[in-house]
Amino acid sequence: MSLMSPNQYQQEGNHSMDFQAPLVLCLLVLLPALGVWQWRKQRTASVRFSSITTLKKSPVSWRVRLRPALAMLRLLCIACVIVALARPRKGTVLSEISSEGIAIETVVDRSSSMQAEMDYDGDELNRLDVVKRVLAEFIQGNKDQFEGRTGDLIGLITFARYADTTCPLVLSHSVLLEFLKQTQLVTIRSEDGTAIGDAIALAGARLQKAEEEIQRRRAALGMADANDLPDSFRIKNKVIILLTDGQNNVGDYAPLKAAELARDWGIKIYTIGIGSDQAFTTMQTPMGSFKMPARNDLDEPLLTKIAETTGGFYRRADSARALADIVKTINDLEKSEVKTLQYTQYSEQFMPWIWAAIGLLITEVLCSCTVFRKIP
Repeated sequence: MSLMSPNQYQQEGNHSMDFQAPLVLCLLVLLPALGVWQWRKQRTASVRFSSITTLKKSPVSWRVRLRPALAMLRLLCIACVIVALARPRKGTVLSEISSEGIAIETVVDRSSSMQAEMDYDGDELNRLDVVKRVLAEFIQGNKDQFEGRTGDLIGLITFARYADTTCPLVLSHSVLLEFLKQTQLVTIRSEDGTAIGDAIALAGARLQKAEEEIQRRRAALGMADANDLPDSFRIKNKVIILLTDGQNNVGDYAPLKAAELARDWGIKIYTIGIGSDQAFTTMQTPMGSFKMPARNDLDEPLLTKIAETTGGFYRRADSARALADIVKTINDLEKSEVKTLQYTQYSEQFMPWIWAAIGLLITEVLCSCTVFRKIP
């Protein structure tokens, strides 16, 4: 079974640097005043002389010329401390996408009776091919009726005398569509028949396993109790779409018993009867091809009862257009939900400013005690 966690994280991009406490930066406006005060303080003589005429004639050394740099180092150190106190940070915008999807098992009859013809946009196709085309549009979307079932778990069960899991429940619908495309009518007589009950039971079991698998994975992520899962991590609804043109005539499970089992598992079944009373089948003979009326074995009371037992509905599709309309109704009733929560993840950037302040302070102290030492 192919399942994905409904929670996905996507990085949108980086913010420019901002500050957690930007008002602290207002202290920077005091630095010019502090610089003026420091400059005036340096101009005050430590030792007073009666006359400095001779000293003025002496050349000024490079140490004297560069000594104001010490004050500049101190101001830069204070500026770095102020910026660090403002808590600079960089933010990365993340989007958490939480999806509440529908788990859908499409259950398709591929017995020989599905070779009866139906009109599809002017083309005469057999019933199975019409079903395949409408389901493909339902799954991947088209320009007219369907937007596609992105984010839903969808599987494919096909049946004649025996029910088979043609494609497990998957989120990768391209895989599902390929399996659907390859589905063919049964050609071996011993495999022909209509096992509606077995198909429903198999589809219900697959949907139940999907629910258990998601709960198991949630518990494996460290949750104390898998039964405490939030709704966004569960399958929102479990649905079976049954498409058949016949009546149950083989199989181990009675259709109504299988429907009751599905109901107990919280699964809703939509049943669609395929075909009309005026259906024809094209027969190929040595004399050429000719059309002959197709039998109508559709058990509408049974299909109605199956749907009503589980809270779904039954509809009859006597044309491709009618089938598309019915599937559109189901599509509109069973909606998945996708919620996007956008937030910013911050990383603190104050440490480089702290290290810069420490470096400037050490440089000032070393210089004032060595090359720029002042006596007295």
